[in-house]
Amino acid sequence: MTDHATSNVPIHDADGITRTTTTGQEAVDHSTVPALVRVLMVGDVIGSPGRRSLERLLPRIRSELRIDLVIANGENSAGGKGISIRTAREMRDAGVDVITTGNHVWTQADIDQALGDDDLRILRPLNFPVDLPGSGSLSIRVKGTIITVVNLIGRVFMNPIDDPFRAIDALLLNQQFSGSPSPPSTQQVRDVGGRPITIVDFHAEATSEKVAMGWYLAGRVAAVVGTHTHVPTADTRVLPGETGYVTDLGMVGPLDSIIGAEIEPTLRRFITQRSARAQVPGGPVTFNAVLLELDPKRGTCQSIARVDRLDTTADSARARAYREPYA
Repeated sequence: MTDHATSNVPIHDADGITRTTTTGQEAVDHSTVPALVRVLMVGDVIGSPGRRSLERLLPRIRSELRIDLVIANGENSAGGKGISIRTAREMRDAGVDVITTGNHVWTQADIDQALGDDDLRILRPLNFPVDLPGSGSLSIRVKGTIITVVNLIGRVFMNPIDDPFRAIDALLLNQQFSGSPSPPSTQQVRDVGGRPITIVDFHAEATSEKVAMGWYLAGRVAAVVGTHTHVPTADTRVLPGETGYVTDLGMVGPLDSIIGAEIEPTLRRFITQRSARAQVPGGPVTFNAVLLELDPKRGTCQSIARVDRLDTTADSARARAYREPYA
């Protein structure tokens, strides 16, 4: 099994300062931490329409909901497939603090440089081979509280990849017991109280695999949120052990589309079984996210709620709907 645990972990401050510790965790003065930390988890940002909508809506949402940290999936931000230095910078400038990715992370030519830019704070899935560029986890200090963000990718109906369950086990074992003479069992991790705040973006196709990951990490992390399908799910809940969960965040992408792609070329592919390159269309943009309220003293989730908006100010000059049947 590939060892996905890390020893020297950079800790990013919300003010942009980066420090490195041996475990990724620091002692927290609980007398000074806020009562709750409010985290906005944003679905897959799709192309230019998604980035423009993020720029328009996110600053207002951050203010209205008193958001402390924004995490968004950016693996479709560059033309609907992949992420680049430019699109990551636009997302960061719009107010995103940490960017997660998924199976399309390697698509753009400058991805190695993007992953190497600490200021962009881009993650690639933890369970990719460890010798690939980038990191699968990142720790960030928010109002005196250290939050670790982890990016995983699923295996069901996806390309073959290392086991995400064992990958997160290795990270949590290292996080909780770094420096111990002998690694404890997974059950010992479940039994430890006062856990660090850990949020997992699980980028996976199968709902069953996502639900399984939620139950597997219940009581071990603060939240597990699914991405990848671009369709928001209505199953937000706090699992036993106070772990927030939702199967899929959804997307920030065109409302009148097929999961973010133009309708007509995508329909043609289904009807004719011939591949067709679909662009990201214009028109109204749906903004899908969830709000987590986390207890920094206990590392748990107190509530999770959907935050869904419709951006009708988006450019609607391009075709918005399928109009003519194919012969």
